[in-house]
Amino acid sequence: MNMEGFLPFIGMVIAMMVQTGSMVVNKAAMSKGTNAYIIVVYANAVSALILLPSALIFHRSERPPLTFSILCKIFLLALFCCTSQIFGNIGIEYSSPTLSTAMLNLIPAFTFILAIIFRMERVYWRSSSSQAKVLGTIVSITGAFVVTFYKGLPIIRLSSSLASSLNQLILSSSKSNWILGGLFLAADALSTSLWYILQATIVKKYPAIVFIVFFQCLFATIQSAAFTVIAVRGASAWELRLDVGIIAILYTGIVSTVLRYSLVTWCVKKAGAFYCSMFKPLGIIFGVIMGIIFLGDSVYLGSLVGAAIIVTGFYAMMWGKAKEEKLIDIESLDQNKLPLLQNGLQEKQ
Repeated sequence: MNMEGFLPFIGMVIAMMVQTGSMVVNKAAMSKGTNAYIIVVYANAVSALILLPSALIFHRSERPPLTFSILCKIFLLALFCCTSQIFGNIGIEYSSPTLSTAMLNLIPAFTFILAIIFRMERVYWRSSSSQAKVLGTIVSITGAFVVTFYKGLPIIRLSSSLASSLNQLILSSSKSNWILGGLFLAADALSTSLWYILQATIVKKYPAIVFIVFFQCLFATIQSAAFTVIAVRGASAWELRLDVGIIAILYTGIVSTVLRYSLVTWCVKKAGAFYCSMFKPLGIIFGVIMGIIFLGDSVYLGSLVGAAIIVTGFYAMMWGKAKEEKLIDIESLDQNKLPLLQNGLQEKQ
């Protein structure tokens, strides 16, 4: 592997570690009393402040005029993003980063279903690529049911003394409801899929990506703040203390949102979206390792079995998508060659 191919590989590994790290830090912060909604508000505010200079500088010459219609679509995009973040934090609060990273692999399945509903994707039942995507979707959702409703026996567990000390240090006020956490994480994946669908339509009409992300973070700050004012009683919840809560906010806002998004965007540009999507299951491994080391989490049989099923469905979908894109490239190449052949025949005649 040359350096040009090696750098996107390293970049995606780092991006998945950063994303998993955000889940672990947020879990620790919520377990110590930081409100799940407050993290979303402050993290989006930090991201918006950081992106403001870039939004004003980049795309200035080629940026199309910002119409009211585009602004409304970005507002809706922010709503999906904000909803996803809130559901994700609540899901992690009730379960674990391991379960969260497993459920993230549901996003392609939900996106495929929504694309069919919104007529952005067609299913050709005789095509092996369509069959693989449909089968992969069914398998992934089946795996999600296994992960959510079957916890099973603990496979990996820390010694009781070490787990107890970690619980006292980090998880003294941790909530636990595996099924409820799984349902919220599934809702997180669905909201993210809606975000992907809408984002694809917006970028086609308004390709200023940094500008879109800035307004998304700005609107998400306003939306999550409005929701939090209603949902959270008492001004004390908004106070920031020098503990793991402020670390979670800064990490989520700066590292997990701005830096990770920039890194993934660069990797997609260099290696392609399909290549980058293949790294998502790596998050499960990082989730297990970080959960055990930093949170004292146990790894349960249901998590491993369900995650394996979800990943199998994920790769089946990716295989179908790759084969479909290959066929489209071949058909496009043939169409481009045909006029040249016709011109050559006409010249000979």
